[in-house]
Amino acid sequence: MDENNESPQTPEAAEGSEQTEPPVSAAEPESSKDARMWAMLCHLLAIFTGFIAPLIIWLVKKDEDPFVDNQGKEALNFQITVAIAMVVSGLLNFACIGVVLMPAVGIVDLVFCIIASIKANSGIAYRYPVSIRFIK
Repeated sequence: MDENNESPQTPEAAEGSEQTEPPVSAAEPESSKDARMWAMLCHLLAIFTGFIAPLIIWLVKKDEDPFVDNQGKEALNFQITVAIAMVVSGLLNFACIGVVLMPAVGIVDLVFCIIASIKANSGIAYRYPVSIRFIK
């Protein structure tokens, strides 16, 4: 007995089915390569410059592509949140809590920026899980 109950498909039939209905990929980026690069740079350069690089990139490129506008706002909001957390951690150094809190904030910033950079380069909009939305 034949366990494979499917009928064999000819190459012509397979080509016809592909031409009538194009495959749709959920992970297919909708943004241009240039827009993805600028969005990635918003997140990646924030590791080294804080909120300065995302602010400059967002102000210059926000009108050119909605993806760069979205990701620039996300990076900027997150870096402002990180800056506030660092100031609070610095003030808490007097209570010895900031000694533990400052490195933790730095590690969280580094990890989330790397994740956001990878997602943005793939064309996927990333939203930071712990970010105050100052710019909407």
